[in-house]
Amino acid sequence: MTESTTVLVVGGGATGTGIARDLSLRGVDVTLVERGGLSSGTSGRSHGLLHSGARYAETDRTGAEECIEENEVLRSIAGECIRDTGGLFVQLEGDDAEYFQKKRAACEEIGIETELLDADEARDHVPELSPDLKRAMWVPDGAIYPSRLGAANAADAEEHNATIHPHAPLEAVTVEDGRISEARLGGDVAGTIEPEHVVNAAGAWAGQVAALAGVDVNMAPSRGVMVSVEYGDLEPVLNRCRDPDDGDIVVPHDDEAVLGTTSVTVSDPDDYEKAEWEVEKSIEECADMLPLVTDAPTVRQWWGVRPLYAPDEGKKDRRGISRGYFTLDHAEDGVENFTSIVGGKLTTYRLMAEKTADHVCEKLGVDADCETATRPLLGAEDGDRLDELVERYDGQGPTDMDVVAQ
Repeated sequence: MTESTTVLVVGGGATGTGIARDLSLRGVDVTLVERGGLSSGTSGRSHGLLHSGARYAETDRTGAEECIEENEVLRSIAGECIRDTGGLFVQLEGDDAEYFQKKRAACEEIGIETELLDADEARDHVPELSPDLKRAMWVPDGAIYPSRLGAANAADAEEHNATIHPHAPLEAVTVEDGRISEARLGGDVAGTIEPEHVVNAAGAWAGQVAALAGVDVNMAPSRGVMVSVEYGDLEPVLNRCRDPDDGDIVVPHDDEAVLGTTSVTVSDPDDYEKAEWEVEKSIEECADMLPLVTDAPTVRQWWGVRPLYAPDEGKKDRRGISRGYFTLDHAEDGVENFTSIVGGKLTTYRLMAEKTADHVCEKLGVDADCETATRPLLGAEDGDRLDELVERYDGQGPTDMDVVAQ
């Protein structure tokens, strides 16, 4: 089998499917390939937090602004792919009061809505909060169901004539005269694709994909554990109001709460240790905010690998600065028709896709505007339909396994 396409997107996570949707809406012929089911990489193995931007407000204004803008976009287009929970940043006894104030002031300056709550007012929202609670700050956090999100983007892309191939790993590429002339696929789609342009949206695996074309993309993947426990009474996301550290986020689902996470550098995103101390640490630290999770039965646990870009990580002196994203034009590396998108967060996937699509369209000479910020995702208001799409693309990840119908 040999096919041709204008743009080949490698990677079926949120960003890859978002790029396929964006380009297809602009009338570009797109083929997306993913080595496993959709969202089987980082997207479907996250904690599923819809960031308000408050986590980054005092350290990275640009990143925080992107988060709150995309938060509002997703609320308007993503329907049952998200859950509007709200969130609390909680200050416990011994936490830095000045840090709390600094974060709130930064949020207000950026335009992230906040509400200051004393301990009693915070317990009106979450009665089981720690007795060491001093005060809290309400912010517009939420939850993302990444399996539904990826499937909805893919289906919308297909509706606009894109081709989506899960279980089609990229095995090799041919570079001739400074251009990728063909890509060879395995799995369910054994054959060759001849693209005009290739987008590497493989996340933590972006370095491996780039290497197939003889290009160096230096990734610094970092693993983190999530622990889902039985806990049906939590409404808002809980964030510990301190310098970001292990075990400082609790994300509510219907009858569960997802506790996380850790950050440990790994050399191989497919082969890394899954240490029990990470599970214990996440539960212990989250229990400081919500003590009842200490004895809550564990439903499942999973690790995800963050797609961090090494040159960016090398500039940081501590954890928690916003995970920036980077569009890399590999014409500078001698491959004219090759682009990588690396870094970023699940919350900003659509913006990352838009910027990547803008770049690709410029390279191709396509004059068409992005429409993804205003057009609702296909089937977004119908949870059952979204779950059918997840099954269609084999897109179920552990993050939202309790929400997506099986």
